[in-house]
Amino acid sequence: MNSFKFWLKKNWTTIIFGGLVIILFVSPDSKAWLMRQMISTGLFNSKIEEKKPGNVGAVSENLSLKSENGEIINTSQLKGKVVFINFWASWCPPCRAEFPSVQKLYENYSGNKDLVFLTINLDEQLEKGKMYLEKEEFTVPFLIPNGNIPKDFFCGSLPTTVVLDKSGKIRMHHTGMADYSKESFYKEINQLLKE
Repeated sequence: MNSFKFWLKKNWTTIIFGGLVIILFVSPDSKAWLMRQMISTGLFNSKIEEKKPGNVGAVSENLSLKSENGEIINTSQLKGKVVFINFWASWCPPCRAEFPSVQKLYENYSGNKDLVFLTINLDEQLEKGKMYLEKEEFTVPFLIPNGNIPKDFFCGSLPTTVVLDKSGKIRMHHTGMADYSKESFYKEINQLLKE
């Protein structure tokens, strides 16, 4: 018994650190919190580009979505508006990490009719995505794909964010988490709204 107490005294920091690591592996919310801290450093910021190799700058294909009430939304019908598209899932820690910044962006531009938000849930069980939004009190639109998703928009990595300009061209395609609540990103969105 004395040797166990001695071992505990000697290794208490290792035990606490090990416990924290286990919590990070088990809890999506803990992972999201850690990733949110990483996002806040600015290392994961995305940028709207004028022209870039790949599909950025290309006119996008049509993406068809369905809202909770069954309304069909097609990106081809949104020309004349800037479109912010975010693919996410409730089980995805990087999605959870960036979602507060997506919500903040949505709140800041909710009155602007020239900016459309398409937040697309890719959970296999849609109820889990809805429950996540309710639990966190997020008010972004809950949309699901209405058919196949064109590869220009999504290649399988979550989260993925795409921004279309008013002509329907892809101006940003960012795979991975980012902070969309930064002033620099707001300036880029404002510039697109003026074009």
